[in-house]
Amino acid sequence: MGEFKVHRVRFFDYMPSAIRAMAFNSRTERLALSRADGALEVFNFADSYFQEKVIPGQDGRAVEALCWVRGRLFSAGLNGEITEYDLENLRPKYTMEAYGGPVWTICSNSQGTHLAIGCEDGTVKIFEVLEETIRFQRNLDRQKGRIISLSWHPSGALIAAGMMDMIKVFNAESGHATHRLLVERGVGASKSREVVVWSVAFLSDHTIISGDSAGKVQVWDGVTGTLVRTHLVTKWDVLALSVSRDESSLLAGTSEGTVVQFQFISSTVDQHDKEWVRTRTFKNHTHDVRALAHTDTAVVSGGMDTQLVVRPLLEKVEKNTQESALRKIAFPHRSLVSCGKKAGMLLFQFHGHLELWRLGESDGHGEEKHTCTLSETHGGCQRWQGDDHICCSALSPCGGWLAYSTISSVRLYRLQYNGSNISITKVGSSTPSFSNHSNNCRFLIAVCFLYLCVHVQLHCTVPVYSSCPTAMAIHPTTSNLVMVHADQQIFEYSLVQKEYTEWSRKLQKQGLHHLWLARDTPITHLTFNPRNPAHIIMHDTYMFCIIDQNLPLPDQKTLFYNQMTLRSLPEPERTSHSHSFKICKTFQHLLCVSLLEDHSLVVVERPLLDIASQLPAPVRQKKFAT
Repeated sequence: MGEFKVHRVRFFDYMPSAIRAMAFNSRTERLALSRADGALEVFNFADSYFQEKVIPGQDGRAVEALCWVRGRLFSAGLNGEITEYDLENLRPKYTMEAYGGPVWTICSNSQGTHLAIGCEDGTVKIFEVLEETIRFQRNLDRQKGRIISLSWHPSGALIAAGMMDMIKVFNAESGHATHRLLVERGVGASKSREVVVWSVAFLSDHTIISGDSAGKVQVWDGVTGTLVRTHLVTKWDVLALSVSRDESSLLAGTSEGTVVQFQFISSTVDQHDKEWVRTRTFKNHTHDVRALAHTDTAVVSGGMDTQLVVRPLLEKVEKNTQESALRKIAFPHRSLVSCGKKAGMLLFQFHGHLELWRLGESDGHGEEKHTCTLSETHGGCQRWQGDDHICCSALSPCGGWLAYSTISSVRLYRLQYNGSNISITKVGSSTPSFSNHSNNCRFLIAVCFLYLCVHVQLHCTVPVYSSCPTAMAIHPTTSNLVMVHADQQIFEYSLVQKEYTEWSRKLQKQGLHHLWLARDTPITHLTFNPRNPAHIIMHDTYMFCIIDQNLPLPDQKTLFYNQMTLRSLPEPERTSHSHSFKICKTFQHLLCVSLLEDHSLVVVERPLLDIASQLPAPVRQKKFAT
């Protein structure tokens, strides 16, 4: 791999936000989730669970619930608004006031024709889903307390509403309540303590299942309005429920960080009488599990500890395959760090501000001295003054230009150095009129650095590939475009010849090594070695790799991770055992790997997340915010 002077940077204290809600579209295999900072993310489960879309948050926009209506995504929040999203341009399409105070929940009927929302003022409001918008239709009978959770019966005729101390069943057509199901407080509970019905599920056989703040999962007969069975699963809250498509399995997420599975099975040998039986408990979170999705093959969960966890159900997948592996997605599938290679500068992107740092020198004990280069006037960072959060950002290689974008504008700044201080001058801004996908935005910001003297026009279109690109870069000397996709495939396309390069064709013909394809985290950044045009440098969260295009490609029998083996061999023998993929796996939570002009390597790592120490105690203990 060669010897490099390494700058190990560990002071980028990026902290993901808690997961608040999620919704799974089984038709498109897309999972949408919302975070506490208002951001929305869409993961493509059919494409290696790649985070293919991110809609940045906005101050004052708190998303409490999500809902898919065919391929359209809706949200509701405590600001009292309903929002539909433009998933092409990655921004809110429109927002509509619900006029019922904070909105706690949203769901659609199985026909996809209507939405129901539960409001603070005790109303369940029905909206008709039109081709381009939604239209208020009617209110169901108003109740005395807030509507916390909703579930529509598959027929579309009935709606179950979870409230304080009770569940109401409404006729969706007449708007009148047909049943009132009283939820008991639990053994030893104070009579003054209200029980919050956090989640309800209305099954096709008219069974209603509820999860509440007394730690119970209860099964109800929706026809007679009677309690069938109570399962006490936790001393704290059951915050979320999710049912499989065939209604044979149920998941319950708790504030203890556990997910409990129930299955509709027979507890007797004759297999005649089926009932909901608690079968498994999964412990993959440290804090509240706020959101759940039950796919055909996996348990998907998220909550206060910020991680999206995909736990396969082993009876549904083939063992010892990629599908059977547990996945924990903690960081964005995009780069949040930009490197000014010639200036030795680093730009860190947070949702509401940017931080600019200059690389220092080692003190001889392995610790990197680092100095914030912005003047005290800026407090060490450039803050975006506005409601919209930052989509992406970039720093020019010379360190003299900085640009960033939001969903509404792109801004360009000139940086001028005066000793240890930097002055920032705004040069211009513009409003983009195309998709805000991070790769597009980052490309626009390359353009921004040259926009005063370069006319940009379409040069060529790269052939379409079925998997989404996760990282791409243009080689500075060959003008070849290198792309890596969510399925780990690598392509090199000549922008001069407008065709795939010979190396790329050879790679596709021979095939990538199975251990490379078995990795479950996407490549998020790639760059090149200025001293060796044949070197491509790329990394994911757990490793970085230098691909030497002058060396032979590894075949399936080759020892793939061979760096330690090569190091133990005499110099003359190394050549016969070398191949083009040189991989280092000694880092954790890699956010950026880049090669500077002096041939030193910058490695930006995020220290291991200690979520428990960073969450304030009131957030961990408080179960219901009034």
